[in-house]
Amino acid sequence: MSKRVLTSRILTTEAGAPVADNQNSATAGVGGPLLLQDQHLLEKLARFNRERIPERVVHARGSGAYGYFEVTDDVTGFTKADFLNTVGKRTEVFLRFSTVADSLGGADAVRDPRGFAVKFYTEEGNYDLVGNNTPVFFIKDPIKFPDFIHSQKRDPFTGKQEPDNVWDFWAHAPEATHQVTWLMGDRGIPASYRHMNGYGSHTYQWTNADGEAFFVKYHFKTNQGIRSLSSEQAAELAGKDPNSHQTDLLQAIERGVNPSWTLYVQIMPAAEAAEYRFNPFDLTKVWPHADYPLQRVGRLVLDRNPDNVFAEVEQAAFSPNNFVPGIGPSPDKMLQGRLFAYADAHRYRLGVNHTQLPVNAPKAVPGGAADNYGRDGFMATRNGSRHDKNYEPNSYQGPAQTDAALSAPLAVSGYTGAHAAPAHVKDDDFFQAGELYRLMSEEEKSRLIANIAGGLSQVTRDDVIEKNLAHFHAADEDYGRRVEEAVRALRED
Repeated sequence: MSKRVLTSRILTTEAGAPVADNQNSATAGVGGPLLLQDQHLLEKLARFNRERIPERVVHARGSGAYGYFEVTDDVTGFTKADFLNTVGKRTEVFLRFSTVADSLGGADAVRDPRGFAVKFYTEEGNYDLVGNNTPVFFIKDPIKFPDFIHSQKRDPFTGKQEPDNVWDFWAHAPEATHQVTWLMGDRGIPASYRHMNGYGSHTYQWTNADGEAFFVKYHFKTNQGIRSLSSEQAAELAGKDPNSHQTDLLQAIERGVNPSWTLYVQIMPAAEAAEYRFNPFDLTKVWPHADYPLQRVGRLVLDRNPDNVFAEVEQAAFSPNNFVPGIGPSPDKMLQGRLFAYADAHRYRLGVNHTQLPVNAPKAVPGGAADNYGRDGFMATRNGSRHDKNYEPNSYQGPAQTDAALSAPLAVSGYTGAHAAPAHVKDDDFFQAGELYRLMSEEEKSRLIANIAGGLSQVTRDDVIEKNLAHFHAADEDYGRRVEEAVRALRED
């Protein structure tokens, strides 16, 4: 008989019955076939078969940690959000980092945008700020999002990411030129999650106590400094430790080296949006800091690792439609699409009651839980008692509406239809990509050109290459010329 570790705890089945033997299956005699009556074996295998839930279509590979957000500057003139109303106030947060395109089994050190999703457990409910480590994105309309992701994912035939698909989509999406320039530049592969910035990326609305509306963009600036990897460094690191970013984050917090970011916002009075030279709601564009300077808000610190990655990172569900009073959406079309898509993805992956999981529950609200009329469904843990009604209004003192809007209303006009976004004075797909290129040093430009040419030269169709080259020429003539020469040289080798 094997030696057992002494413990006062008794191993049980899912139903709570004690398990007599967890080392040997029941058989028909010594060495005989297994018995169907071995309930513990069947339950254990059946549960094991169901341990994996559908992985996220995007942002599948992630890491996360808990911490707090502390207000350092007075922003009450711009928002009535309770968690931002007092300098020194702290709010618990959970932050999930992720790569975008690869599957759950992919490597961390790859050239890919990084998700930067923050859940604020506020006293007025959970506020989810879902962004990336870049201030812009590849597309400006959510109707193109499934096509974009399909082009970046594994090809149905070859089972791997194909340069033909990647660059063919970008060839037909000139608005992607700005983000491609970000992705292929020096910040395209962060050295770790601690050494990169985070951005809300979208434009959001803040509303103050007087009902005044402002449009805002969020910038989380890393206090560890920006560090990135070259393509060669990343390939070596991904081979040595595919979990490099997860390892770094985990070990840093365990050592007490708690990563932090300073939150700044750009603030635009709502009345200025219509006449701004760029469409302020276009996710492929930034607001230059000369127009709307960064204003400091507070500090985000991560100081506690999850005890269980599956329960707290894999099951963490973020949705940009989780707003609190004083914060709301803007007409940003990509944001509008994500208000539905994110929550729906989690209802599919985790079930309709995923908000009752500890990592997603609004723990800081009065009573420590949501108070509404949602009932039943898979894994429901909050169904109420005989005294609780599941309809509203009622005569039994159930929860009632506040009649206070979370944010200011958005003005609308015109006819319904499938409209392109309204054009502003400087609205084109290439100007800001060119501006970004011209900001780079000569060394940064050289690495950018090499990264783009390395992928584009692998494309098999000449017309796709030509379409992409035209985008870089339109952004900056030097940019286009150098990419074209580098691609030609690689194809002639």
